[in-house]
Amino acid sequence: MPLSFNPALKQVSLWLFAGLSMSFAQGAGMVPQTPVLVVEQSLGEAIMNVRNTDAHPALLYTTVENTEADDEVLLVFTPPVARVEAGQIQQVRFILQSAQPLQTERLKRVIFEGINPVAAAGGARVSLGVRQNLPVILRPAGLPVEREPWKRLAWTVTLDGLHVHNPSPYVVRLGKALTPLPGSRPVELPRTYILPGERLQLDLPLSTLAQVSSVRIFPATTYGFAVDHYDAPVTR
Repeated sequence: MPLSFNPALKQVSLWLFAGLSMSFAQGAGMVPQTPVLVVEQSLGEAIMNVRNTDAHPALLYTTVENTEADDEVLLVFTPPVARVEAGQIQQVRFILQSAQPLQTERLKRVIFEGINPVAAAGGARVSLGVRQNLPVILRPAGLPVEREPWKRLAWTVTLDGLHVHNPSPYVVRLGKALTPLPGSRPVELPRTYILPGERLQLDLPLSTLAQVSSVRIFPATTYGFAVDHYDAPVTR
């Protein structure tokens, strides 16, 4: 599906970057090379380059966080702390450690934070830079690349509400806002991703449930780029 460059979808793209990825800003302390880290199990590791865009040296602190639905520790990284000179790049190495082959994509988050010791009257103080909070996608060995995983979502309507199920092995990333069709009033998902095997429910008025035949979603690729909206069919 081609990338869209019309003004309306450009706004959606910017919103997706803010909600799905991180506070990714050029010229704001430690800046990662890409907005998403993808670790292939077939390779066993991945490298992220992080540049210190400030005019002075700083310490780069790296941490990995689990999602609420997946608390298994699968990544180790080095170095956890590194001094990075002004304008220079620090490589952070991420190593996938899993006792069993991955069966589906897994989602984690990595946080890069710059800490700047600053001399001040009465003693030194610490200045914290912008936290860069990125998604990490762990991909099973041999899993084919799926460029449109959002088309694998199953949407259904019951008297309880609108349900979405992800039966695929892929993490699906999309904007929180979606629009039941016919209609123009958006509703929101609880978050901007749906994990493999996961089911989510949205409460809608009975009048809306009685009419809805499809839902308009605003997907994002694995790397966080927004694409054209997609109208997904709804079954009953």
